[in-house]
Amino acid sequence: MPQRKIIHVDCDCFYAAVEMRDDPTLRNVPLAVGGAGGRGVVATCNYKARAFGVRSAMPGAEARRLCPDLVTVPPDMARYRTASKQVMNILRELTDLVEPLSLDEAFLDVSDITDHRGSATLMARYLRERVKNEVGITISAGVAPNKFLAKIASDWQKPDGLFVVKPDDVDDFIRELKVEKLFGVGQVTASRLHALGVQTCGDVQALGVDVLIERFGKQGYRLHEMAHGRDERSVVVSRIAKSVSVERTFSQDLPDMAACETVLASLVADLNLRLSRKGLGKPIHKLFVKIRYSDFSTHSLERVRENIKDPAFEDYLPLLGELVTNRERPVRLLGLGVRFRNDDAPVTQLRLFD
Repeated sequence: MPQRKIIHVDCDCFYAAVEMRDDPTLRNVPLAVGGAGGRGVVATCNYKARAFGVRSAMPGAEARRLCPDLVTVPPDMARYRTASKQVMNILRELTDLVEPLSLDEAFLDVSDITDHRGSATLMARYLRERVKNEVGITISAGVAPNKFLAKIASDWQKPDGLFVVKPDDVDDFIRELKVEKLFGVGQVTASRLHALGVQTCGDVQALGVDVLIERFGKQGYRLHEMAHGRDERSVVVSRIAKSVSVERTFSQDLPDMAACETVLASLVADLNLRLSRKGLGKPIHKLFVKIRYSDFSTHSLERVRENIKDPAFEDYLPLLGELVTNRERPVRLLGLGVRFRNDDAPVTQLRLFD
């Protein structure tokens, strides 16, 4: 089977990051979201607060004891959901195979993505740059052959970090990993493992699957698999694909509209390859183009174009010409895609007279 490429992205101190983005006076102080009042609990905190020992789910009174200068703000979930939607939309522009775990983290399966030379590492760098520039917060990313390792990797160089576990490095990486890093290993399980002389995944490997199952039941087999760096879980997509798109970020800006037209043909070919690979068979409702200039300003245009099965260069060229008003302006990114018609949506004819 082809090698899987999984990216796990995790926003750094997400709620606090949004607060610091929107209020510059909060950027250089220890900050907690939530935890005000006598019985409040910290929802999250920035890294300045964490340096004092403040943690999520900690009572506000204890947090202020550890950090007397702690600044607290009330949660604003509407703003956090808006920022989360922006982040997830950026992820889904790269691939439809996105599995959100919460507002601030998600798995991506980029095994079949050919953008960025097919490199999951370059894709992760690209996503981090876009989120930083467009949303105003930082994300940490982990790249690995499976979900378990990718999630561990995203935490390896936080905040604002990127860590890659290559397939050839899995054995060496996992062997020295502390058992506390394994999914489902809390304080109780860790204590039981320590009692067996187990500190690292290498120790778990040496213990053997039979002993693990005898001591831990079904969890023992899961520990055995994780300790060998194995995880066959797929990225689960619960969101119905409403569109498919491709885009390309250029290491050197395209100088003008003529260069964009030259690249457009290859983008159309990539789009049709992605459409055929996904086998969606959905009726196309709209075509759209997207452009990002050298100053990072981004513009897009879409038009209804039904009865198209295989979008062609000639279908997108007029949209690009309509979108680009200055043919000499350097272009950093060019993208295009299709939106599908939702035939499952209920259609009702409203009565003119009641």
